[in-house]
Amino acid sequence: MVSDQQVRRLMTFINKKNSLVIAAARAGMDEKTARKYCKRGKLPSQLKKEHIWRTRKDPFEEIWPELCQYLDVNPGLEAKTLFEFLQRENLGTFQNGQLRTLQRKVKIWRATEGPPKEVFFPQRHHPGRLCQSDFTHLSKLGISIGRQIFPHLIYHFCLTYSNWETGSICFSESYQSLSEGLQDALWKLGGVPEMHRTDRLSAAVHQDLNPEKFTARYRGLLRHYGMRPAMIQAGKANENGDIEQRHY
Repeated sequence: MVSDQQVRRLMTFINKKNSLVIAAARAGMDEKTARKYCKRGKLPSQLKKEHIWRTRKDPFEEIWPELCQYLDVNPGLEAKTLFEFLQRENLGTFQNGQLRTLQRKVKIWRATEGPPKEVFFPQRHHPGRLCQSDFTHLSKLGISIGRQIFPHLIYHFCLTYSNWETGSICFSESYQSLSEGLQDALWKLGGVPEMHRTDRLSAAVHQDLNPEKFTARYRGLLRHYGMRPAMIQAGKANENGDIEQRHY
């Protein structure tokens, strides 16, 4: 197979007044081949036709409408799960080597017919500007003291720029737990960021059906330390993503 580099060398030698026979020999190709490229005036890569035809029949062509129905109901289904289902339902019809074909079809379906993806804008963090905090339940860890289950939470605090973090044990998502945890974190940190962001603190905000009372106390706490409050939008946990990720 002749390369673009060989054809370029051929043209260079011809431009230097070499005969076609000599130029072809120096470029490492047959004289007839050299004549063909001189006549066409194009490189091999420019003459190559794009492969757009299917070399074999699509094995999922008949079953694909049914698979689309499953994907419409549950767009998160993995191609491997669908493939294993097909193998169980159609014994001997689908071979393991055909999985890649189905994965490509599912990938194209998600790009062209699947549900739209939520757009996230990258967050830029700056030193000393923002801290985040949240409560996380630890019951699933099964911690016990004296063979008695120890139900508790962690008030979790971190800086979004450096990911410095600390936490303290508490037993409810209350204002008292928030106040003690936040102040303990600031004293350990030895400084105060400009802004404190939390989730919507629903467990504490709606205590006694009086959100205004809590809000005043919370704002007073932040005002004492010279911080500004910030809250994520409802259902937008990604806005508090640093502390959510640190929970893991």
